[in-house]
Amino acid sequence: MKPEGPLHASVAETRLAVRRVLAGLPAGVPVVVALSGGADSLALAAATGFEAPRLGLRAASVTVDHGLQPGSDEVAATAARQAAALGLDALIVRVEVGAEGGPEAAARDARYRALTDAAQDASAAAILLGHTLDDQAETVLLGLARGSGAASLQGMAARSELRGIPLLRPLLGIRRATARAACTAQGLVPWEDPHNDDDRYTRVRVRRRVLPVLEEELGPGVTEALARTAEQLREDAEAFAEMIDETIEDIVEHAEAGISVSVHALAANPAALRHRIIRHVVASEFGTSLSRAHTLEVARLVTDWSGQGPIDLPGCRARRVGARIEFTAAVPPGR
Repeated sequence: MKPEGPLHASVAETRLAVRRVLAGLPAGVPVVVALSGGADSLALAAATGFEAPRLGLRAASVTVDHGLQPGSDEVAATAARQAAALGLDALIVRVEVGAEGGPEAAARDARYRALTDAAQDASAAAILLGHTLDDQAETVLLGLARGSGAASLQGMAARSELRGIPLLRPLLGIRRATARAACTAQGLVPWEDPHNDDDRYTRVRVRRRVLPVLEEELGPGVTEALARTAEQLREDAEAFAEMIDETIEDIVEHAEAGISVSVHALAANPAALRHRIIRHVVASEFGTSLSRAHTLEVARLVTDWSGQGPIDLPGCRARRVGARIEFTAAVPPGR
């Protein structure tokens, strides 16, 4: 690492972002940085190593070696050495990656299991993730292309939770270039993941082809605008969630093998809230997500009732019984 000199603006920006997040944690507890060795997570580790002790916190890093690329063990070892030089307790975890859901999803699942296991073992207050504003913009654009609704356009939350462990993203308002500049200014050498240049991955094509074209054709600021869109939609979603929480207890009743919702109450709500209530009821009771097409079919039992029969949904079935929409568990095949 370079010796301390005049503070580079990129270093100051990353440190300030981390300080704002860590300041809300109780003193004396450890925090875990998810460190891949790439520029984003390395800049995060450097900022955390600087800020955590000044706030009375202990900092550790966890580098997950998926074993999917030649030399992955050395990549992990290099990342851990740099973390240790930054003052973090560096840990390497090697995982077995399955095949369920495709290689990307399987690797992500294995990584998050390893991170949360390590955080639980250390009684950590939180896991810090190095997602940047650019990652947020890419996530929003991918959600828009899939047409998967406002939920996916919200992108990533600055704070979420997994297995009871808070996941914090201090760099979500910082550009990827700033994180890379912070590494350079501190003499840190990030790992260049070859997957980030592999056009077989949709996110890579969005990063390397789609966003640059949008910036060129529509003018600079598209990336920031997409991130702002995510933030605004998340605010809207939180408001809707509060409205649903206030409404749902009065309109939902338990039914035999399921749950039912008042037709009149659903009809009295605007379509956006009605659809969210339907999705919320199914997700809460049966642990499955409804597509927009499924949601609209259920809504027709309220707004366009003509005696149509039950609707088969993921994990459950919906039907109208008098003045209620009844959701019951799906019957397994062969029974």
